[in-house]
Amino acid sequence: MSGNTTANSANLIRTNVWSQQLKDTLRDELMAQMWVENMFEGEFPDGTTFNIPSTGDASVDDYVEGTDAVYRPLATGNFTFTISEYLSSGLSMTKKMMQDSWYAERVMSEFVPKEARAIMEHFEATALSKPEAILGASANGQYAINGAYHRMAGGNSGAIEIADFAYALHALKKANVPATNLVAIVDPSVEYTLNTTSNLVSLSDNPRWEGIIADGIGSSGMRFVKNVFGFDVYTSNYLPDVTDSALPERDGSTTKDYSSTAGKSCLFFSAEQSILPIIAAWRQEPEVDYEYEQDKQMHKWLTTARYGVKLYRPENMVSVVTTTAVS
Repeated sequence: MSGNTTANSANLIRTNVWSQQLKDTLRDELMAQMWVENMFEGEFPDGTTFNIPSTGDASVDDYVEGTDAVYRPLATGNFTFTISEYLSSGLSMTKKMMQDSWYAERVMSEFVPKEARAIMEHFEATALSKPEAILGASANGQYAINGAYHRMAGGNSGAIEIADFAYALHALKKANVPATNLVAIVDPSVEYTLNTTSNLVSLSDNPRWEGIIADGIGSSGMRFVKNVFGFDVYTSNYLPDVTDSALPERDGSTTKDYSSTAGKSCLFFSAEQSILPIIAAWRQEPEVDYEYEQDKQMHKWLTTARYGVKLYRPENMVSVVTTTAVS
C-alpha cells in the first residue's frame, strides 16, 4: 500500500500561496521643483492673484548742442500670477476590511505617502506644461525673441537633431540669457535618438563625444554623463503633448504635423537661480486630514493642497517639439 502522494493527499497541499510582500508600482524621479522659483510665504501671504510689475530699458537719442534733451518714460508691464490649483487625494478603508485583511496595516501605511506623491506628480506635469501654454499660445507659433525662435519642431522631420541643441543655445543667447547652468528636459525618446545618432556613435569621427558613448547618456541617474552644447540633459515622462498641425522647424519653413501623433515639448533653459524661468507658490502645501466615519464604519485619509505655477521668463525658455517614435 502506497503512502501519502499528491494524488491521495490533495487536502494537504496549498495550491495558492500568498506572499508576505506587496508589489508596488515603479516611480520615476520628480525634478521640476529644482528649476522652479518658489514664492516665499511672506511675499504672497493672502489672496489668489499676485502682481509683479516690470520696467523696460532706457533708450538713446542723438543730442544736439544747445537744444533740449529728450526725456522718455520706461516701458512698463505687469506679470500676474494666480493660485489656480486646488487638489485632493483621498483613500479609505472600512473597519471590516481592517479586521479581515492580513495586508490591511501595510496597505494603510502607504496611503499618505501615495497621496502626497499623486499631488507632486500633478505639480510636475503642470509646471512642465506652463511653457507650452505661453510659447504655444498661437497655433504653430514659433515665439520669436530678438529674431530667434523659442518654439520649433525637431529638425529631423520632427525628431531631435544635435543642431537643435545648438539653435536652442543661440536663441537663449539672443535673448540675453547667460550660457551658464544650462538644462534640457527631454522625452525618453530623445535620449534614444541621441544614443543612436551616427555621429555620436562613431568615436573616430567625433572624439569629443567619447565620454557620452563610453558611459552611456543616461547611466548616471537621470542626468547625462556629458552635456550637449552646454546643456545637461534630463529625461522626463511628464512633458506636455503638442498637437500643432504645421509647426515649423528651426529653418522657419519646413513644418511637422503633430495632429495625428502628438509630439512632446522638450525644454531648454538656464537654471541660474536668479533667472529661473518658471515661478510657483504654494498657498497650502500637501496637508493630511484623518477622520473615522462612524456611520459607515470607515477610516479616511485625505491630502489636500493649493498652488499656482506659471512661465515667468519666456526669454529663458526654448521648446523643441519632438516625435516620440523610436526605431
